[in-house]
Amino acid sequence: MALRAALGAVATGLLLAAALPAAALEFEDVALEGQLRFLAERPDPDAYRYDAVVQISPDSLHTGVVDIQTCHRQLDPNRRVVVQFNAQRVQSLQVTQSTGMDSARVEGMNVELANVQRGGSVCIALRSRALEQTGEGRWRLHAGPLMRRYLDGYLPMDAQLQLRWPAGLLQVQSTQPAPQPGVRLSQHPEGAQLDLTFAGRMRATWELGRP
Repeated sequence: MALRAALGAVATGLLLAAALPAAALEFEDVALEGQLRFLAERPDPDAYRYDAVVQISPDSLHTGVVDIQTCHRQLDPNRRVVVQFNAQRVQSLQVTQSTGMDSARVEGMNVELANVQRGGSVCIALRSRALEQTGEGRWRLHAGPLMRRYLDGYLPMDAQLQLRWPAGLLQVQSTQPAPQPGVRLSQHPEGAQLDLTFAGRMRATWELGRP
């Protein structure tokens, strides 16, 4: 199984070569190449999930640079996993936490995991030029591609994407995908959160603006 996830496609790209799913799934739970299905309920709730927190400061609106904390949790077992980042965008990279594996180390602009056990996790902190200005008082942030690949298809996964900013700095104008079963958006004066449950290859986009 190949498992890929990223936050800020203009900034980072993560490649995880994983192994077998933790539990048997029905055929209809697997998305085929070219398919993307959002799921109101996840058939394997204790399996792989991804979360990311993006901290946007007032300076980020001018520089495009944000601080990102990403975590891959409930990993499937694998001898070697490579997490790949875009060297043109990423300014710093650090493994902040890892469990259930022999090692997790930064190699250039990659993070390499060795002998990952089922249920292992790794968290990575980075600074990246991920925020794109699209007009006066408007910005865009990409997430993706997010996927949990297995053979010729994609297994279900959860992704929680959080944006944080000083109170009143920004607001969400729209997201793609839009809220629907399997896509839940919440926001408040200090940020927003997008929770997704899906099978397939998924890209998300945040459109942000001044309140």
